[in-house]
Amino acid sequence: MARKSPPASIKDQLDLFKKTLAGRKKYVKKEFQAYGLQLAENLGDWKNRSLYIRLAKTVDRHLLETAFHFVTGQTPGTIKTPYKLFMWKLKQLRREKTSKNTPK
Repeated sequence: MARKSPPASIKDQLDLFKKTLAGRKKYVKKEFQAYGLQLAENLGDWKNRSLYIRLAKTVDRHLLETAFHFVTGQTPGTIKTPYKLFMWKLKQLRREKTSKNTPK
C-alpha cells in the first residue's frame, strides 16, 4: 500500500507542537492553575492534574512546597511513584499543622 503524501518533516511537527502548546496556555488564567499544572508535570501524574490545581488553590503553598522538596530530595531512582510519596508527605504535614493549632 503506497503512501498518498510524504511524511511530515520534523520542523512541521515542531511547529504544530508549538501551536498546540500555545493554544493550551490560553486556558490557564490564574497563578494557582499554572502552579498545579507544574506540580502535576514534575511529579509525573498528568492524568490527575485537576487534583493538583485544586490543591494549589486550597492548601497552603508552604505545605505544598515542603512536600514537593521532600520528594525531589530523595535519591533518584529509589521511588517508583513520586506522586504517591508527595500525597503521603502532604497528608503528614497537614496532620502536623492541625495538631499544632488545636488547643490542649
